[in-house]
Amino acid sequence: MAEFTMPSLGADMDEGTLLEWLVGPGDPVHKGDPVAVVETAKSTIEVECFETGTMAELLVEPGATVPVGTPLALIGASAKKPEKAEKRRAARRAPKKGEPAKPPSPPPEPATAQAPVPTTARQGVHTEAGPLVRHLAERSGVGLETLLGSGPGGRVTRTDVEEAAAARQLRLRVTPLARRLAAEMGVDLATVRGTGKDSAVRAADVRQAAPGPATEAPSAHVGAPTVRPSAERLSGDRGTARRRAIAGLMSRANRDIPHYYLSTTVDMAAAMDWLHEHNRRSPIGERLLPAALLLKAAALAARDVPELNGSWTDDHFTAGEGVHLGVAVSLRGGGLVAPALHHADTLPLPQLMTALKDVVTRARTGRLRGSEVSDATITVTNLGDQGVETVFGVIYPPQVALVGFGRVVDRPCAVEGMLGVRPVVTATLSADHRATDGAVGARYLTAVTHLLQNPEQL
Repeated sequence: MAEFTMPSLGADMDEGTLLEWLVGPGDPVHKGDPVAVVETAKSTIEVECFETGTMAELLVEPGATVPVGTPLALIGASAKKPEKAEKRRAARRAPKKGEPAKPPSPPPEPATAQAPVPTTARQGVHTEAGPLVRHLAERSGVGLETLLGSGPGGRVTRTDVEEAAAARQLRLRVTPLARRLAAEMGVDLATVRGTGKDSAVRAADVRQAAPGPATEAPSAHVGAPTVRPSAERLSGDRGTARRRAIAGLMSRANRDIPHYYLSTTVDMAAAMDWLHEHNRRSPIGERLLPAALLLKAAALAARDVPELNGSWTDDHFTAGEGVHLGVAVSLRGGGLVAPALHHADTLPLPQLMTALKDVVTRARTGRLRGSEVSDATITVTNLGDQGVETVFGVIYPPQVALVGFGRVVDRPCAVEGMLGVRPVVTATLSADHRATDGAVGARYLTAVTHLLQNPEQL
């Protein structure tokens, strides 16, 4: 029986808080499936299972904070497939060699009369119901055509709709934490779209559906209303804790990693012309932002200069098995996280743009996967949308490099002996001097420049 333990989701993680289970005892699990939600000092993360089998026992209750490596659950072997068991039973029933086969059993005689099979679905049948009942059914999400009315002549009554709505509510898959949060925040679970396994409603779904601003509730004392804090206010303390954790990690990185810094200015005229032409010919859903070109160039350059794509552990450099591009994302409640776009160098630009939007959205709603926050091999920070022109970042250990991009701005510059105005971007590199030196860093920025000036290669 395998142990599912609290994973290490970053070099600075010593402990984590189990927020909720996404599976229960007896549920089948597969390698890579998200099975729990864990909160670290920096973010809320969905943790994947690293075994295939059946969840045998949950050892830790939601809300508990435990050190990295603590067993959270036990995973047993997968249940044997029914078809295999049936084949074994058939083999045992088969006559042995030399033994006469048993005659087949005669089929059962058909019944002279069959009772009608009751059904709750009456597709295509006109359903009698008054206007108020129809309105209640629509509001409750109950289809009238699925009901057998208990009123005169099969007419659907208010009680029929309410009972159907209550049964639907019971059938909803809701995690215990999500159910508790819904009750505390006044969220109707029937209106929440579940994003968990088998469309289960999770805590993050409830928070997403909760009303944002604080609301006043009636009070026994006139003039002293009770205020229910909003989700943003409830997450304020977490944001402060995340900023402290990030500050601690960056302080250690500055102290322990001998940084060196390089910078270059990249002519973006060819890239912007290519981008405008691509967007003009593409449907809205496939249009690109300049960030997609910058990220793809950073990823391809990391593949070309592998000395900067990997980690420094146990006093030596280990090259990454792929280019897993970390993207720095600021969180609404405060703090920063850098989830990875796996194999970013192989993603076509439209797919990279889609992956970027997806990971940013999930980072800000607490739905990142464990592999996304622990697998990055090189990180990019892009503050161009904030108006910043140059950014020198601090390396995320155990990585050995961080790339920074600023805003694309128009500047006067000399091109082929003529003075003109061109769009340019400042690209910077923060690198670990234990793993590389300035010559390697210069090769990397030269590769980025070449790619951005030849956008057809992206």
